[in-house]
Amino acid sequence: MERTDLACVMAHGDKAAPATGRTLVAVFASPVAKYLLHFGADLGLRTVLIDPTGDLPSLDKSIVDGDTDVVVTDHDRPELGEMLRDALALPARWIGVMGSPRHPAPHLPALRALGVDEADIARVHRPIGLNIGSHTPPEIAIATLAGLIADRNGRPGGFYG
Repeated sequence: MERTDLACVMAHGDKAAPATGRTLVAVFASPVAKYLLHFGADLGLRTVLIDPTGDLPSLDKSIVDGDTDVVVTDHDRPELGEMLRDALALPARWIGVMGSPRHPAPHLPALRALGVDEADIARVHRPIGLNIGSHTPPEIAIATLAGLIADRNGRPGGFYG
């Protein structure tokens, strides 16, 4: 059977999703980042891992533009404030930090200690992802990506919190 609807063709696996021109930046090498990058690439996103340790790229204008979503995958890292401050100085479309809404948001005191303006701090989303009860790294990555897709498409699935 010949399919002519592109969405139908892709849903049946007869054609790969086209590149979107969008970028997903995962900050900090973590188990969740691994799945974000894997599934993000499957969604047609350009994926980039940023971590201040090792030989990874830096968070700068060569990576982040107005079509970039930045997801910080570890809220316990000592570099959290500096990484978020740097992301906020760039034209990212969206910036979020993983973390349970049941726990204090460590990015708030970290950013305030660095002198980041409250209006910029308010641009950081937390918690992130759809509230599907995810616990494992793949589930968290899927919930996060689903929330980003809903947000980009102006759909009500969006983020909770």
